[in-house]
Amino acid sequence: MKNNPAKLTYIISCLLFFTTIISCKKSTVTNNNNGNNGGNNTATCSATKAAAENIQLFPADNPWNLDISSSPVDPYNSQIMSAISSSAVKADFGSGLWQGAPIGIPYVVVCGSQPKIAVNYTDYGDESDPGPYPIPLNAPVEGNGSGDSHVIGVDIENKKLYELFNAHVNGNHWDASSGAVFDLNSNTMRPVGWTSADAAGLPIFPGLVRYEEIVKGVIDHPIRFTLTSNNVKPAYISPARHKVSSTGGQYSLPFGARIRLKASFNISSYSATNQVILKAMKKYGLILADIGSNMYITGAPDERWNNDDLRLLGQIHASDFEVVKFNN
Repeated sequence: MKNNPAKLTYIISCLLFFTTIISCKKSTVTNNNNGNNGGNNTATCSATKAAAENIQLFPADNPWNLDISSSPVDPYNSQIMSAISSSAVKADFGSGLWQGAPIGIPYVVVCGSQPKIAVNYTDYGDESDPGPYPIPLNAPVEGNGSGDSHVIGVDIENKKLYELFNAHVNGNHWDASSGAVFDLNSNTMRPVGWTSADAAGLPIFPGLVRYEEIVKGVIDHPIRFTLTSNNVKPAYISPARHKVSSTGGQYSLPFGARIRLKASFNISSYSATNQVILKAMKKYGLILADIGSNMYITGAPDERWNNDDLRLLGQIHASDFEVVKFNN
C-alpha cells in the first residue's frame, strides 16, 4: 500500500491532539501529602496540612467543638487548682530540634487512595483498632522514635483519623503498643475502658495546636494538656474513655476534665500568635489527656513557630485557670 502524506499528517495531528488532552487531565491531579506517599500513591486530592484545616473534625455537637466559655465553674475548683496553682504553662511544641528531634507531635495528611500498611500490636491489641492504616512508612514519628513515639495520619477524603502509640517501622509494617481509628463524621467514642494512642482514650490530633490554625487566625477546639500522676485522679469523664493508675486524690482532675483561662485574664500584651492560643484557652479550654509534666500543652512541630515567643506563655500559671464543672 502506498504512503499517503496528507493522511499521515492528519493521523500525526490527531495523536498530538489527544496526547495534549491526556497531559492536561493529568496535570489537574494534585498529590502533595508532605512527601509521605511511600512512592506509590496516586492521590487525587491536595493532602496538605492546610487542607486538613478545611475538614470538619467531628459533628458540630461533639464535645471537641463545645464552647465552654460560659459553662459553670466546678464547686471544688479552689481545692483542685491549689495543688498546681504555681505551675506555668509550657508550649510542648515549636520549631527546630530538641534532643535531636522536632518539638511536638507530628502528623501526616493523606488522600483516600493512600496505600494501607499493616499494624502489629505489641501491648494493647485487645483495646486497639486493627490495621491496616493508611500511614506511610516514612511518616514522621514523635521524638524520632524516642518517648511516646506517636504517629498520626489524617485521611482528609474519607474523613478518618488514624493514630498509633509507641510506634516504629518494622520491615514492611508498623509495630505499635496501641492504635485507634476515629470517624471524623461521627460522635462515636471508644468503647468504655478502652485506651487509644492517648492514655485517656481520646484522639490526639483534634487537641493539637497546629500552626495552620495560626494562619487561619482561630483555634476552634480544646487544647490537649498533661499533669503529673499525683495530680490526676484515677478516673475519667466524657469524652475520655480510659483511666490509668495515677495517684491523684479526691481534689484532682480526671482524664477528660477541662480547665479554661479566666475571662478576666488580659491577653492584650501577647503576640498575635499567642493571642490565638489564649483565646482558645478561654473559649474551649484545655482538656486533660495524659500523664506528663504539669500544664504542658501539646502542639505539632513547625518551622514557622517562634520559640522565644511561645516561651512567653510561661508567664501564665494554673492559678489563672478555673475548672469547668464536671459533666459526670
